[in-house]
Amino acid sequence: MFLGEHQHSLDAKGRVILPAKYRDELADGAYVTKGRGRCLCVYPAEEFEEVAMQAREASKRGDRELQVARTFFAGAAEVVPDKQGRVAIPQHLRDFAGLERDVIVAGVFSRIEIWDRQRWRERESEGDESLMASDEIPDFGI
Repeated sequence: MFLGEHQHSLDAKGRVILPAKYRDELADGAYVTKGRGRCLCVYPAEEFEEVAMQAREASKRGDRELQVARTFFAGAAEVVPDKQGRVAIPQHLRDFAGLERDVIVAGVFSRIEIWDRQRWRERESEGDESLMASDEIPDFGI
């Protein structure tokens, strides 16, 4: 399970260090893909297979879903953290997410999201407002 928010930077080779507490779940490899909101999603291999099956099934429903699946799969890249926990983010994915230097690595339960720091702060504010304002969001057992 991936939880928490971590500030990191891309190095000159386009690598980002993943938090130490995430590394065991990614030791056998992972997949990085384009995500909603112009972030990148990092999935452990097993979770990626589940998401891939969902995308594949959705692609059978119509042209829009098919195009989303094409973009999702064509943009995906397999990554393996090195001994320092770094993963190289391909240039086309860095371009998609607008990643230059300062990034946020966020745990989102079954995946990791990598965000441009400024975009994350904007989205975080929107999320805070939604959490406070909505009667339809569960109280998460609180």
